[in-house]
Amino acid sequence: MYLLDCTLRDGGYYNSWDFSQEVIEEYLEAMAAAGVNIVELGLRSLKNSGFKGASAFTTDDFINSLPIPDGLTVGVMVNASELVGDTPQLEVLEALFPVSADESPVDLVRIASHVYEFEGALQAVSWLTDKGYRVGFNLMQIADRTEEEVIKLAQLAKEYPLDALYFADSMGSMMPDDVSKIISWLRTHWDGALGIHTHDNLNLALSNTLRAISEGVTWVDATVTGMGRGPGNARTEELAIEVAELRGKPTNLVPLMTIIRKYFKPMQIQYGWGSNPYYFLAGKYGIHPSYIQSMMADSRYDEEDLLAVIDYLRNEGGKSFSTATLNNAREFYSTEPQGNWSPQEAFANRDVLLLGAGPGVSRHRNALESYIKTHQPVVIALNTQTGIDAELIDYRIACHPVRLLADVEEHVSLPQPLITPFSMLPEDLQSQLSNKEIKDFGIHVEQDKFAFQKNYCTVPSSLVVCYALAAITSGQANRIWIAGFDGYSADDPRAIEMKKVLRLYKECSDLAITAITPTTYNLPTQSIYAM
Repeated sequence: MYLLDCTLRDGGYYNSWDFSQEVIEEYLEAMAAAGVNIVELGLRSLKNSGFKGASAFTTDDFINSLPIPDGLTVGVMVNASELVGDTPQLEVLEALFPVSADESPVDLVRIASHVYEFEGALQAVSWLTDKGYRVGFNLMQIADRTEEEVIKLAQLAKEYPLDALYFADSMGSMMPDDVSKIISWLRTHWDGALGIHTHDNLNLALSNTLRAISEGVTWVDATVTGMGRGPGNARTEELAIEVAELRGKPTNLVPLMTIIRKYFKPMQIQYGWGSNPYYFLAGKYGIHPSYIQSMMADSRYDEEDLLAVIDYLRNEGGKSFSTATLNNAREFYSTEPQGNWSPQEAFANRDVLLLGAGPGVSRHRNALESYIKTHQPVVIALNTQTGIDAELIDYRIACHPVRLLADVEEHVSLPQPLITPFSMLPEDLQSQLSNKEIKDFGIHVEQDKFAFQKNYCTVPSSLVVCYALAAITSGQANRIWIAGFDGYSADDPRAIEMKKVLRLYKECSDLAITAITPTTYNLPTQSIYAM
């Protein structure tokens, strides 16, 4: 039984593989004490874009600088995409492994391969074996492959001198019975050592690993606290206990628990790996966990965005991560815009006060209410914002389908008409709003563009503020006052996005926007108290 810890490799997706020397040295001692056989110290790669720490490249010089405890085998991982890309495979291998295994601190090389890369990347096995390296192969995203496909992969693997053939539950979607099924299919032709690498979307990483062991798998992966891409992996601190029991040998967990307290728990609080309902849904629907990880690290994505993108990827497919796909998934309206209401009926030649969700509305409530009663602008509130007396609000505006679904009962109970792209909403949402007074104003999302039509608008993002500004502009209002747009810290992605939206709007419209409560945005500002 080989217990392999790949914290510095898989965990590096959270901290750009930038672990301090102090952490690595204490980690190595803890692994040796806990009965871990192999440590995969990181990736080995020729790609160099953006800063990444030493474990993104894991050179021999770096490994030689570390005090590797006796009896601990060192491994590195190579992505098959680098072996089957534009550069000839031999050239890549010679650059990544310039010396033979007897001159290198690396003993094990694992190749992570998608199914479509498998046959081409397998050719590297013979070269690495001839150089003296032990070689493992990790088959990714195998859970949704047919029996015929998996058996064919096993046939291919049988022709090469692999030390271990791994299968990875890349999407975290497998159940224990699925694990057994994959093993039985691989065993039709592959009679060498099998390994498993699990992800914890469904909180089954440990259970799936133990099922695999019971089915004869002898190579198992884990990471400290489960630190790994997406929700993470089987946890070393748990699997080490199980493996020690299977071996019938005691293990010393004190150094491991010490580094968890000192380093890994604080990092987990900072970076947030571990399963949650979003990763659970991603595992359930076979969505690549990097979508969830990217959205959770980006404050522009709130709960409604996360759920909407998951629903989009569930239907459209999200097995391979793509930033472009993620951006498209956030823009929910891709059909031709539809609408039957013209905002000119409500806003033409009127001053409009737009109320955001920031604390500035509640903080300056009395002054805002006094201004509204005296000057009677058209008052529009974003979503279900209730910072002032509801009787002073003329309209509410919303366009995010998931946010609307979450707020639908409140919208139905609120007295104001709702401006929304009603005829473009999902049918179930239309049904729930059927008794609500609706102003159906269509929306079309097109990057870097505002346009203002009679019954619909084009906006650069499905943010409700974009939709609101466009509706008011289409309505030929006299001017826009805004309150409750306090802003975010300068490095917050939401601030960057909002600044871009306002810049684009200024380029496309001559309608004046003035903030009358404090804001960090570059806008003309007046004080509500002087109005």
